[in-house]
Amino acid sequence: MPNLTELCEKFFKCRDFYEILQISRTASEKEVRKAYHKLSLQVHPDRVKDDEKLDATERFKVLGKIHSILSDSEKRAVYNSTGKWEEDDDSDDMETKDWGAYWRSLFREITIEEINSYEKKYKGSDEETADLKRAYMSRQGDMDHILEAVPFTHTEEEPRLRQIIDGLIASGDLPEFPEWNNESPKKKERRRKRWEREAQEAARLEAQHEKQRKRRSSSAVAELNGSLENALLERRKQRESQMDSLLESLTAKYCNPKPKKRSSTRKK
Repeated sequence: MPNLTELCEKFFKCRDFYEILQISRTASEKEVRKAYHKLSLQVHPDRVKDDEKLDATERFKVLGKIHSILSDSEKRAVYNSTGKWEEDDDSDDMETKDWGAYWRSLFREITIEEINSYEKKYKGSDEETADLKRAYMSRQGDMDHILEAVPFTHTEEEPRLRQIIDGLIASGDLPEFPEWNNESPKKKERRRKRWEREAQEAARLEAQHEKQRKRRSSSAVAELNGSLENALLERRKQRESQMDSLLESLTAKYCNPKPKKRSSTRKK
């Protein structure tokens, strides 16, 4: 089985945990948590289309593992000192741990309707513009990176995103990098075909997996209830969580952590 570093490279084209979360190495615990939420919304298996679920599930696992390391002071210190993560006694939890339950333990659940509503508000907002600017600057106009880094984007969104960034360049808010206007047609075509291949492969794997699920007995299915995929499929109402790093205005309403149960009587 590939180790965490290899999975990072495979699913995020990057081996650095901080770069994947798009935060600095000195980021606070709260900033790590916010970044984790921002990216987890993009790849939550219960949020994406059916033909993207398997790929999203694996990305979701990787992000959960990264957060579990960077949110642990001792593990984070080890990672910071070495620049890599050596597999240890908990290396098998990538597959055995219920990352859906881990995610839900950190944040209050919100509905898919709330997320869809947020997506509509996010597109064209100042938050999206800020994310586009960061993505554009971090890789000097590389559209591949922009589509990976900005939520709710894909190749069909390119004309709209280019229009926004061109406007920022024209106004002087962004510099004009050579990569931005001189991207080769071959690179654009590779990107389009890559997205198509990924969608087709995800659809094939999902169809294969569905056949396997149908062959299982009801008792076998019950034994799988602890897995991430089944937990997500069986709890359709337990959807996305807070996105306070993207949506400060909705934090109080949608993005508060679950209050911990207290044994003592609450103060009135």
